[in-house]
Amino acid sequence: MGSGLCREVDEAAPPMVHTMLYPMYVLKVSDFLQMAPGSPPAHGALKEKGLLKIWEPGLFVIFVSHQWLGISHPDPAGQHTSMLRQILLRLIAGSTKVEADVVSQSYGRPVEFTEKTRQQIQEGYLFLDWFAIPQITARQHGVNEELTKSEAALAVQSIPAYVEVANLFVALVAECRHEDRGCYCNYTSWLTRGWCRAELWCHLLSNKSDTSVVLAHSTREVRFMFPLDWQQSTVADGEFTVESDRFIVVKLAEAAVEDKIRQLGQTGPLHLYRFYRAMRQKMLGRTGVSWLPNGFLKDFAFPDVQGAVQSSSQMNGLMCAVLAGDVFMIRWLAERRADVNLRCEGLNDLGFFTSQPLLFAAAKSVQAPRVLETLIDLRADVSQTSDSGGSVMLYARCPGQVQVLLRARADPHSPAGSLGMTPLSGCSSNCDAKTLCAMLDARCDPNPPLSGLGISPLHSCILYGRGNRHAQDNLLLLLERRADASARCTPTGRYDWIGQPARMYARLAGLATLPLVLRHYAVLPGLTPLGSAAFTGDEASACVLWRHGAETAGNDDGHTLQDIAESNGYFHLLPLLQSFNTFYV
Repeated sequence: MGSGLCREVDEAAPPMVHTMLYPMYVLKVSDFLQMAPGSPPAHGALKEKGLLKIWEPGLFVIFVSHQWLGISHPDPAGQHTSMLRQILLRLIAGSTKVEADVVSQSYGRPVEFTEKTRQQIQEGYLFLDWFAIPQITARQHGVNEELTKSEAALAVQSIPAYVEVANLFVALVAECRHEDRGCYCNYTSWLTRGWCRAELWCHLLSNKSDTSVVLAHSTREVRFMFPLDWQQSTVADGEFTVESDRFIVVKLAEAAVEDKIRQLGQTGPLHLYRFYRAMRQKMLGRTGVSWLPNGFLKDFAFPDVQGAVQSSSQMNGLMCAVLAGDVFMIRWLAERRADVNLRCEGLNDLGFFTSQPLLFAAAKSVQAPRVLETLIDLRADVSQTSDSGGSVMLYARCPGQVQVLLRARADPHSPAGSLGMTPLSGCSSNCDAKTLCAMLDARCDPNPPLSGLGISPLHSCILYGRGNRHAQDNLLLLLERRADASARCTPTGRYDWIGQPARMYARLAGLATLPLVLRHYAVLPGLTPLGSAAFTGDEASACVLWRHGAETAGNDDGHTLQDIAESNGYFHLLPLLQSFNTFYV
């Protein structure tokens, strides 16, 4: 789910969930690549030139999801269009690789972007709303009213269907400033937008064999989405320019979720059916429900009680009950000897990694504190660790979870085995400020001794917090609590060992020539929080750190902040970083 990683496209199209009320206009990639720089032409101009084609089965289509950079125009200065053009050219040439994120690769998730896919991109077609939808403007009140029946309204309502028939989903999330509002538009802001979430969910919940999501951060950082990012970004909680859109878009998401569950129930795999059935209420932004035993066994397709308790499936009865947040069924199954200390297996593609205990899954899926409390009451071991040495405290997602774990005497301080991250470092990138505050109030050290990966809570917040809309609040809170704005990464053990050959290669050929994950390990020794902001293209964090007196030094290998930003393709940061150095001259 979301991690098929661009397998070859199936010839047979799956049955559609959503209705295409208006033809899907697409633009040939080769024509897009030949467009002049600057503000992109609109649908009418392209149609007049005969450059648009109506979608038909068999066309390879790239659906580009993006956040508008202006109120009345999606890309007034052509920034996103230029970035997309460069990214497509580099993908076709193979000079930019699409990789899984660092965390997923550490758990062995495969990385595939085949030669055939690159060829299909080169010969394929592009869907971009500005090109494809007639007379589209920024969302206005009434565009979805049934009475309008305008072409634009029908096309907008057809976006879920357009997503569904597309072969490749690319989120264009390169950081730019909004032309009118002046705010940052990037992966984090894209992930908050209701319509962007709807596009994402319609793709992920489709019946296509490959539901990978490609995140285009820059010309040199193009990666696959981390699975928990979408699970924690429900359509119901998204931000809408026009509030009346929420009801309509939530209905589209509901249809996608229900059809996904129905299809999986009919054709499998069974463990995925059980996963989505368990997560249904949470995905729809609703409160959880509680089953009676017979209904639970039936709804989750268990033959009998023993089948639920003793199943060797990735989704046995207890995992289903935990992800559904059903404390009654958790107790009922545990009383029949279900193992509350079982470990995840075979759910890596969904973000629940092999060897992580059930308690981790409860925390990571943002279950209510009573779910963790129930598991602990049934003797779930809060001192259990994953293979990397991490404890459940790394994954606390709300203040109530923190309090439950602390009452059970979970350790909020010790670093995680070979990984070396403290619970505060783990939380800083994924939780909200209230949760982080609860950790700090428990006397977690914002400046712990560094080992393993060698990163502080500040580093973690910046390096791994993209997509978390609370990351900036967390950054400010850590600085307020005297986190060292100039702390330097100090990898040790296996992470130092992994980084050494990468560093040697970078000295010879340059950081930018390394694959993304090796580039990450190569840049770490001596990396400051400001260097982390350079590495992730995070202008807002860079400015905050600068105002708090962060050092502008490079890393231990002499890579300057500019070198680090450039290696990942964040050229927009270079003037700002140069101004930091100029200040000291």
